[in-house]
Formats: sequence, C-alpha cells, structure tokens
Amino acid sequence: MATTRKNNKAGRRILALGAGLATVGALVAAMPAGASQDADTAAYGGTNGRGWGRMVDVQLLSFNDLHGNLEPPAGSSGQVTRVKPDGTTEKIDAGGVEYLATHLRQAREGNRYSITAAAGDLIGASPLLSGLFHDEPTIQAMNDLDLDVTSVGNHEFDEGARELARMQNGGCHPTAGCFTKDQKFDGADFPYLAANVTDEKTGRPILDPTFVWEKDGVRIGFIGVTLKGTPNVVTAEGVKGLKFGDEVETINKYTKILERQGVKSIVALIHEGGMPASSAYNYNCDGDGDGEGEGVSGAIVDIAKNIDPQVDALVTGHTHQAYVCTIPDPAGRPRLVTSASSFGKLYTDTTLTYDRRTKDIVRTAVASANHVVSRDVPKAEDMSQLIAGWKELAAPVANRPQGYIAADINGRGSTAYEKPLGDVIADAQLEGLAPADKGGAQLALMNPGGIRADLVYQQSGAEGDGVVTYGESFTVQPFTNMMNVVDLSGANLITALKQQVSGSNLNSVKILQVSKGLTYTLDMTKSGADRVVDGTIKLNGAPIDPAKTYRVAMNEFLAGGGDGFGALATGTNKLVGASDLDVFNAYLSAHSSAAAPLQVPAADRITVVK
Repeated sequence: MATTRKNNKAGRRILALGAGLATVGALVAAMPAGASQDADTAAYGGTNGRGWGRMVDVQLLSFNDLHGNLEPPAGSSGQVTRVKPDGTTEKIDAGGVEYLATHLRQAREGNRYSITAAAGDLIGASPLLSGLFHDEPTIQAMNDLDLDVTSVGNHEFDEGARELARMQNGGCHPTAGCFTKDQKFDGADFPYLAANVTDEKTGRPILDPTFVWEKDGVRIGFIGVTLKGTPNVVTAEGVKGLKFGDEVETINKYTKILERQGVKSIVALIHEGGMPASSAYNYNCDGDGDGEGEGVSGAIVDIAKNIDPQVDALVTGHTHQAYVCTIPDPAGRPRLVTSASSFGKLYTDTTLTYDRRTKDIVRTAVASANHVVSRDVPKAEDMSQLIAGWKELAAPVANRPQGYIAADINGRGSTAYEKPLGDVIADAQLEGLAPADKGGAQLALMNPGGIRADLVYQQSGAEGDGVVTYGESFTVQPFTNMMNVVDLSGANLITALKQQVSGSNLNSVKILQVSKGLTYTLDMTKSGADRVVDGTIKLNGAPIDPAKTYRVAMNEFLAGGGDGFGALATGTNKLVGASDLDVFNAYLSAHSSAAAPLQVPAADRITVVK
C-alpha cells in the first residue's frame, strides 16, 4: 500500500521511513511475457507518468506563505505582475482558496503521480476569517485541498509550539474551546515538517523531520525546515523552549538518513527565500543575455549552493516573491529553486522525472513554471461552503465598521520605504500611548513586516465603499501585539534607526514606520549604518540628543528586539498598554467619519536619497 496523506497523519508521528514497495525487478517481472523493457516503457506510458515504464513523470504542485488568505486578497495584495510578450507588464487579480482548489485540481488531471507540497506560513498573520478561529479554517481548507506535506514557517510559531502541535494533532483551543457545535477540530491530515526545530531539553525535533510520498513503488522524500533566524522574527514567547538549527546542516543530515532508507529522490521544503531581479512571476530568472533576468539574490542562494547534491529540488518561501531559478549545487550541477509568491496567488507546477531503476530524479529532465491562480475559473464548491460557514460565525465581529477612508491607503502593497499606512499605524500608536496614564509616549515606531495588508477603498462586502470594517483592520494588524512604552536613550534610538540598514538587516533592509514629528534622511547611495545620515534625526524639529531619555511606543515584538533591532530591547521603565489593533481601531474611529474620511498621508517623514 502506498504511504500517502490519506493513509497516515503526521501528527500521529509518521516518520514514513519504512520499507519500500515492490522492487523494479518485481515490476519488470509483472510485465506481459515476451515484452522488452523498452517496449513496455513505450506501451505503458514511458515518461508521461501514467504507466509502469522505467521513467515516470512525477508532478509536484507547490505554494507557500498562504497566511490564512481563504478569501481573495484585496487591493494590490491580491495581484501579481506578468511580463507580456511585447515586454510590457500587466497586473492580474489572483488568489482565493476557492480558485486555488480549482486550479490545483485541474492541474492534477491526467497525472498519475501528483504531489502537493507547501513551504510554510500557511497560517499566522491571517485575516479575521481564519485568525479569529486560531486558523482552524485554513487547516480544514488545506485538508480538503489534498495537501500532502508542508514545512513549518516562522508564523506557524506565532502562538507557540503547543498551539502548532494542536494544528497538527487536533483538539479544541485551550481557552476559546470548540468553535463549531458538536464538532472537534481534527487537525491537519498532512504532515508539518520541522527538521531544524528541536526541543531545547531533549534535542529532538518537535514534529516529524521528513516524509516519504510513495505510490506504485515511486518514492519521493521531503525534508522540511524553517529559517534558522525564526527567533528574530517571532515573539520570544512563541519560540520559548525551542532551538532552530542551520538549514543546510539539517537538510544534509536528513538527506543521509533518507538515503540510508533507500530514498534517493529528495525535495527540500525551505521556509527561507530570495529576492528576484524582477517582480514579474514569469520573468526569465536565469537570464538569456538580454538583461531581463538576472537571477535571484538573498539568503536562499548560499543555502542552495551548499545543500547536498542528492537533493533534487528546493521549494522555498518567506520572502513572498515569485521565481523559478536554477542555482548550482555543490557539485556544480544546476538545481531547481522555486517560490510561488504569497497569499495563494500562484502555484508552481514542477515535473520530476523519476528513474525506477536508480530510484532517483533525472535532474536534466526537471521542468517547472509558476502559474497564476486566476479568478476566471469556477469556484470550488466545497471551498465556497467552507468559507460561507466560517463567515457566518465571524460576521457579528467582522462586519462592524471602524472608520472611513477617502482612497486606498497602501501598506503591504506599497514598495516605498515609508508606507502611507505605516504612517497611520505609527500615529495611532503615538496617540494611543501619549497620555501620561497610558505611557507618555513622545514617538512611536512600527515594524514594516507587521503591516499585513492595505486599507482598500472598494467595499469587500456590503459595507459600502470607503468603510473600514473590523475584519479589514484585523487583516492589517492580525497579531494582537500588546503595545509597550519604554524609556530609550537618544543614543539607542539613533542606533536602532541605523540597525534598519545594518547588522542582520544589511542585505535586506527593514525600514521602521515612524510617527509624526520624527524625521531623518535615508541615503541609499551609501552603505550600512551610514545610510541613516548623522545629524538629520529630529523630533519635532529638534535633533535627537544622545544623552536624553525619550518615551518610545512600539509593539511587544519590537520591544523584545525583534527583526534585528537589539537597541530597542534596551528600553527600561516599561508600561504595557492596549493591543496594536485596539489603538489602530480607536484612531480610525476618532479621525474619520462618513462625511470626513481619513485622507492618504503624504508619507514625507523619511527623506530618501537614491
């Protein structure tokens, strides 16, 4: 019997490293008498993946960073860029699990061997429809989608290891209980792989490190890891008691283990990624001499170059980018590295040609491409029913108006360092924490990664254009981070601003969103910390005094030094206030009405030199 998602649940501790099925010799013996293997290769499908020939094609469908986006993402968060044949680009509306299910099911048609895999962050930082119910709706959708396997991502740890175990194994939430009457949450039918996440006390992986997909004697092994820097991008409570190992060392270790089990065809699911030279999902990543495609940069490049050559393909994520690239392995052979953007807007279709005799992938025959989850196909009825059921439960909370906007206020969809929505959020935090009894904040700082969406003018339901509902504000600020106000020296404030472009943020800058009154110049023609120009950092027109103490508002993630901002963790005299979502909603209510909606900020606090 084939070891598949339907036959075993990873949460029941499948390690899927048992004995194989029939050998190639037995398969040949079962062929029609008198037929040569070559003849049978042709007669039984050869390399089309439909028969019992020596070479069979295995379809690998993959995606990453869904973040609980069951409904189509709104605004620019729900679009992908395509390069047209004439070289111009166009935006395409994409995403929504109803359409993702249809596209994947259509893609599987005619493929005898088809696997669906993901590279982490399926849950966490989710819109209200999933987040309100601790992401149970998304796990249910992935079960119905026939997902076979996924790695964990950093956002799988937003609520800690115990909650992640519940996502895998099922059971009602420890405080919220069961969300649907007389129905217990069953957990994921697919294995969550966490090869490089170990318990500090035991040293053992907290979930299965590997999974072997098997059908008709074809065996494909999967190793799943998240980025080793997960503790830097998750609250301390979320990763308490856990150790995150090096991606390359971990994958190479488990590659050897799989090989000893007779598994020679291996795919790594890595929640770490890169930055492609183009934002278009279909650009030529490897380049063809015309300057259009210059490959990919970032953390995944060094990882890919050092992973054991026995690994045949890398499915990656985390950066929310789209690429299908080849990066040479340590032996110098080209190896496929893919990523499918985020929020279910793309999926990757990869053909792995499997040699039954060697039990390995024929690397030269591997082909892959990203495909748009367009919204011009029929909705999957089962997904529509799933969404409708959870929406009915969420409606009393989700549809409550919070404020009004005059036009789109972009956050996630803005490519600028200073984002209009970032200004709104930082101002909301300053206003909410400025009163003496709330902390006496003089300025506020907001991490850009915590802005998960845009505020979109067009109505998402029946609320009317320009109305911001609780569900929409929750989608922007889904973490429910508690606000902190701390004493921070001027010297450490200056250091924190320089940490935006240095240290761990040197090669992938993280520009904090700042409240009104805080201004400075960012010179991107310089390098490292020098990009934050000395002498330009001012609060209400006065230069920041290194010797002076300032009261600074920020969420608990930043106050703990998250995202590489160690200087912010030096704060003292901490006061814990309301949640980031509460102060955001209070600001929207206080500063907008149907007659006087909130205008789009000028986003002119950071002067950028390029």
